[in-house]
Amino acid sequence: MIGAQAMIKCLEAEGITRVFGYPGVTIAPFYNGLYESDIEHVLVRHEQSAGHAASGYARMSRKTAVCCVTSGPGATNLITALATAYADSIPIVAITGQVSSKLLGRDVFQEADMRGATRSFVKHSFLVKDPDDIPRVFKEAFYIASTGRKGPVLIDIPMDVQAAELKKPFAYPDHVSIRGYKPEIKINLIQLRKVANMLSQSEKPLICAGGGVILGHGEEVIREFCEKFNIPLVHTMMGMGVMPKRHPLNFGMLGNNGKPYANKAVSKADLLVVVGARIADRSIPKPENLTRRAVIHIDIDTAEIGKNMGPTIPLVGDLKEIFSLLIEEDIAVKDSSWADELEVVKHETVDTRKFSDRFVNPNVLVQTLSEKLADDAIYVADVGQNQLWSADNYIMKDGRFLTTGGMGTMGYSIPAALGAMMACPGKQTVAVIGDGAFQMTMNELATMKLNDIKLKVIIMKNGFLGLVKEYQHNLYDEHYMGVRLGDWPLYDKIAEAYGMSYYECDANDKLDGVLDSFLGDPEASLLVCRIDEADRVK
Repeated sequence: MIGAQAMIKCLEAEGITRVFGYPGVTIAPFYNGLYESDIEHVLVRHEQSAGHAASGYARMSRKTAVCCVTSGPGATNLITALATAYADSIPIVAITGQVSSKLLGRDVFQEADMRGATRSFVKHSFLVKDPDDIPRVFKEAFYIASTGRKGPVLIDIPMDVQAAELKKPFAYPDHVSIRGYKPEIKINLIQLRKVANMLSQSEKPLICAGGGVILGHGEEVIREFCEKFNIPLVHTMMGMGVMPKRHPLNFGMLGNNGKPYANKAVSKADLLVVVGARIADRSIPKPENLTRRAVIHIDIDTAEIGKNMGPTIPLVGDLKEIFSLLIEEDIAVKDSSWADELEVVKHETVDTRKFSDRFVNPNVLVQTLSEKLADDAIYVADVGQNQLWSADNYIMKDGRFLTTGGMGTMGYSIPAALGAMMACPGKQTVAVIGDGAFQMTMNELATMKLNDIKLKVIIMKNGFLGLVKEYQHNLYDEHYMGVRLGDWPLYDKIAEAYGMSYYECDANDKLDGVLDSFLGDPEASLLVCRIDEADRVK
């Protein structure tokens, strides 16, 4: 057996049935192994998209996904996707080909130091120099990616190692023991009881749920906890979906671009329970303002505890297990007055934003789309104004809302939606994207067609890089620079080129009918909604 065959055996042992990638010479031995394997290869049109597609696949399958690319520019093109996955804690194993090991360090053709280049953007990286190390390295890579705070792991493997014969019989390890990496943390029961006591003493407790709740499969237990003790909940953008939007205890997304009543709930609470969130600047711009209230911070990653604000009580561990234990604790049940108070605040909060009556109101678009989508639909939002309008207005039911929150990577939605649909082929999936981000990854529509994926793509078109233009409007006295996109490309021609059905809408009164036709079309479809360039998030 050669190294490439061992790599395939490792993937099969991990239950991998699909990889996303882009081949090249230094990864050719591995691709030859794929040819002889039942593992499906999905050819993307750019290496960055391989990582984004793996991200969407991992998020919907709730398992570690795999992407593979060649060395040099192929590998460096992948870095943005790895950084995106790292910021959002998505488990990915990325395999990169590398020049022959005897040529390392000589600046030969398509050599790039991937371990050095990705140091800040992966949980761990391996450079394999001995084919007999492949089983151990792969086992450790999947273990690291999927345990503790999840994230991407890089395996950089020279082509001569892929082609070399193993000296020992292939044996995939059945366990992992890595010195210095012990993610299985036993819950401190003393801290747990402190949390329970503080919740009992609190009159206005509030749960703040982040993306870690979803990554830790903790949605159901968090809902059960909130319902049992009548505790309201707010969420970060990545925590959207922890609780259905219309649940009486859900008080929306907090932060700069969140709901005003969610931020008011935080200001009124006497105890904030932060769960699976780091509380970065978009959620709490000034964490020092929270010092007037008690803060409990629960997270699986010790490095996240207190990173952005000092907690009164820290608690490290698996949040699903923690809240399963908290439900059994003798916590004084709150009456409904606190939740009722927040309900009054919600209804009294007036949205003072003004939107143009020309073209399509983006809020109306997202709200109407939400009502028409299946209850378990997958909504993938890109980055920019479209992301914030989506997060503000999407009516989450029992589906999923995917976006990139930590890194904010434009062009994420189409490849991520492709990966999500491959993980859940029966689910209705829509990618919502701005006209700027669309032009970054529209080439992946070819991947969609080649793999017969019936993706629905909605473009919010205003002819500008809208969020940057809004920023320049607010801070630089309307000195617009480098933000005009114009009327290109011709989107109907793009749809035709990729064999997609094409729809467009330029008025609210047409929206209902157009969406019905668009969503009812059995084929992959492209809908362009004209948005007034004057419409802003704030």
